[in-house]
Amino acid sequence: MNDKTDRRPIAVWILISLQFLLGLGASVSGGLLVAAPDGELIQMPLKLLQYSPFSSFLVPGMILALLLGLYPLAVAYALWQKPAWRWPDGLNPFKNMKWSWASSLSTGVILLIWITVQVLMLRSVAFLHILYFVWGWVLIILTLTPGVRLDFIR
Repeated sequence: MNDKTDRRPIAVWILISLQFLLGLGASVSGGLLVAAPDGELIQMPLKLLQYSPFSSFLVPGMILALLLGLYPLAVAYALWQKPAWRWPDGLNPFKNMKWSWASSLSTGVILLIWITVQVLMLRSVAFLHILYFVWGWVLIILTLTPGVRLDFIR
């Protein structure tokens, strides 16, 4: 590593790790739901979907794999490497911040929305819902900390 990345705040490294772990877990879980939309591979009964608009786990699995799987993996990479890609800048509402910072913030918001909708559709709360709800808030709070913000100012 170079000197610049060695001196990054510990909060940045924690944020990168949390994004990576979220993305890895959701990619695997979402992929398994797409591979077996009946939920058999992860032992989720279709009965869980009784109050949702879905008859199988195919669409939720695709959404999970993309929005909370591949997207956070890309965000983790962007936070780590700070690639000079220009195309994401058009989606960044925070023009004084690098797009990877804004993407990190949006991942936390997406996770909070996902968990909230899931709890409403399932009409129940499990430990994992609480864990991922807290995880979403931790992503948002870490992204907003001064040390992390300073590391991603343009």
